[in-house]
Amino acid sequence: MIALSGCDFLVPEGEGEPGPTPKPDSTRSASAAPAPAPAPPASGSPAEAQGPAGCSSGQPEVSMGEVQAALGHRAVGLTLTNCGKDPYQVFGYPSVQARGTDGKVLDVWVKRGSSYMGTDKGPTSVILAPGESVRSLISWTSNPETGRLQQASALEIAPAAGEKARTFPLEGSDVRTVDELTLTAWQAAATG
Repeated sequence: MIALSGCDFLVPEGEGEPGPTPKPDSTRSASAAPAPAPAPPASGSPAEAQGPAGCSSGQPEVSMGEVQAALGHRAVGLTLTNCGKDPYQVFGYPSVQARGTDGKVLDVWVKRGSSYMGTDKGPTSVILAPGESVRSLISWTSNPETGRLQQASALEIAPAAGEKARTFPLEGSDVRTVDELTLTAWQAAATG
């Protein structure tokens, strides 16, 4: 034993004493009862209202990816997710409007079909189970020959005409100049 003299050596109570040693998961016996499943959220709770992961509402919800640019062409991918609890039928094209810096709808042509940036396979009926998604593509060019160039500050996008829309800002002057928008139909995401 070593004796310390002439030192005020204080150790806080409990410090330096060994604590309980946790058992690794591999030591559990096969007959041990599994941990109980978490209780479902109470009716009307925020967790229930959110629905599937990535959803902020209990309605079909559109999200917009990052704008991509190539040779004067612009494109952005859209995803429509069924954030509700019931199956949701999708058929056709998203509803899209360009908005100016004052928030007003711009007089921009909106076409349906293929473009330099994407191929339109045409509308097909898709039934989305809760949490499932379909995709579409919006593309545009900044063609000064049309004489219709306008500065859009945002795109307002809904799953279809008459449905609830979300507004997505367009960042950067190189993607905000538009003359017309081309949409592809909602399509199930490719698998595999």
